[in-house]
Amino acid sequence: MSPTTDVYSLAEPVRLWEDGFASDPHGYYDTLRAQGPIGWGELAPGVSAYVVTDRRAALDLLQDPEIWSHDPRPWEATIAGDPPILGMMRWRPNTLFADGEAHLRYRRTLVDAFSLVEPHDLRERVHRAVEILVARFGPHGHADLVSDFCRPLMALIFNNLFGLPDSESGRLDDALALLMEGGERAALGEAEYGRYVVELIATKTARRGPDLTSWLLDHPLKLTPDEVTWQVFLTLGAGHEPTANLVSNALSRILGNQSYYSTLTRGARPVMEAVVEVLRYETPLANYAIYYARRTIGFHGVWVRAAIPVVISFGALAYFAEKEYEGGHHPRDASHMSWGASAHVCPVKQHTLLIATEAIERLTQWLPDLDPVTPREQLTWRPGPFHRSLTALPVRFTPRTP
Repeated sequence: MSPTTDVYSLAEPVRLWEDGFASDPHGYYDTLRAQGPIGWGELAPGVSAYVVTDRRAALDLLQDPEIWSHDPRPWEATIAGDPPILGMMRWRPNTLFADGEAHLRYRRTLVDAFSLVEPHDLRERVHRAVEILVARFGPHGHADLVSDFCRPLMALIFNNLFGLPDSESGRLDDALALLMEGGERAALGEAEYGRYVVELIATKTARRGPDLTSWLLDHPLKLTPDEVTWQVFLTLGAGHEPTANLVSNALSRILGNQSYYSTLTRGARPVMEAVVEVLRYETPLANYAIYYARRTIGFHGVWVRAAIPVVISFGALAYFAEKEYEGGHHPRDASHMSWGASAHVCPVKQHTLLIATEAIERLTQWLPDLDPVTPREQLTWRPGPFHRSLTALPVRFTPRTP
């Protein structure tokens, strides 16, 4: 590439929305990296984006809020029609799409609300949800750990944390699944998820409880009802979907290596090690760190135009780190970037780690002989540019009832 290249003019963007990306993301990341540290991709038909695949470039971007913004409104003004991924990218008054003082204000409310969730209480909520689900499928001796365990588990946990009864958890799970995939039914998922959140806010406005929604409504920073709604809209989705994928991806790695699995069930190896391995090498939220240049600039050898999405591909960063490790070299920096970095680093990562590790530990305590039906290399993945998410993880085990 020349010292400064206009990748915007390249004829063929790398299509991250294709089915092929779900089955072989690494091939797509290789194609992007061949263009340089910043490639030219497509998140949906007609929705192009710069894609950062180089760690140094990613860190430089994350640490320069004067140049880079999370606010998508200048980009939205250029969009024609209603692309299916707009539900995941449109501006809302919450911490993800805010910069500066507004971001700090929103972030403070989330940190303070989650600080009221004691670790022992969260652990008990996870154990309760695991036992509800194992009671459903345990007697059968077989299950799909994605649809029968990981996804409904997160729906039960987060539905409970935000203050709704278990009977509402299925709505949350179904709506988020459609929204995240970004396909033709994404708008239906966004609409149903919006109804769920609006009803939740109305319920908690009428009657408070010991839950995250009530604590956000009563926070001293006095968010407006609209701001609380969009904070909940963000946080429920950000808690449910990536955490479900984190657990399913970790379980697939654990069960795909029986010697590894046996060390976990014997207690000789911590579950946390498998969870961190997924965060490092197969991050569940692969391409959802989206920024926008405030003005057209030259950045790492590429002209980046203003008001066009710039995606930091944590999936690509993880893939190239794993390739380096497999090549016999320890990664230059063994840390991962799945939590983000700088001002927008995940504010509740300890809660996420606790949920994921406790869920896996509790499941394998109840069902210590989980046996995968399908070899890991034959598992299939859900479509969509943003996530790394299994469609199914079928297993067999000795029937058991909690």
